[in-house]
Amino acid sequence: MQADEQDDVQKLTQRQKDVLDAALRLLVEDGDNLTMAAVARRARCSKESLYKWFGDRDGLLTATVRWQASKVRVVPLDRVEPDLVWLRESLEGYARDWLKVISSDTSVALNRVAISHAGSGRDKLGEIVLENGRFALASRLKPVLDAGKRAGLLVFEDAETAFRTFFGLVARDVQIRLLLGDWPGMTEAAVEEDAVRATRQFLALHGAGKNQPTT
Repeated sequence: MQADEQDDVQKLTQRQKDVLDAALRLLVEDGDNLTMAAVARRARCSKESLYKWFGDRDGLLTATVRWQASKVRVVPLDRVEPDLVWLRESLEGYARDWLKVISSDTSVALNRVAISHAGSGRDKLGEIVLENGRFALASRLKPVLDAGKRAGLLVFEDAETAFRTFFGLVARDVQIRLLLGDWPGMTEAAVEEDAVRATRQFLALHGAGKNQPTT
């Protein structure tokens, strides 16, 4: 996420986080039927509070997507000196978090609803998911990739292209299978294995020659 979006998430009170979790649970259960009134009932708060905190329904959806995306973490760059261990751990951690988030019932339900609404004019959910999900997550990892490049650990011409390569190595066909109702065995062990594998493959493609992993 961008800095201002991260600030928005960090400023959430526990009560507001509970409301967003309630909205996510409703998406799993009811999909298209998510309304401000339904969220207020589930979260046991007033609609007035929802409008005060999040604005309209699109504002609530935006906050919900940002809250879900915030679970994919990146180590702040100002706290580290980039080296190969840091880079590998950062990439593996990002991949691990993303796989856990994307395979959750809430993310699957959210993405299904967004796809069903795409191009329908019903709401802006598709745009919200792209801007605050995939695009925001890219903006969080690109500084890590750029730091790796500056430190001589990575070689690439364009951070967006490098991100897409890494994202593709992590995602493979997992997300489409989940959306279609298949369960590709996303256990804790499988997630860890996939995160390590994707990072190793990415470093083999973009790692500076002397820093490429040997295992």
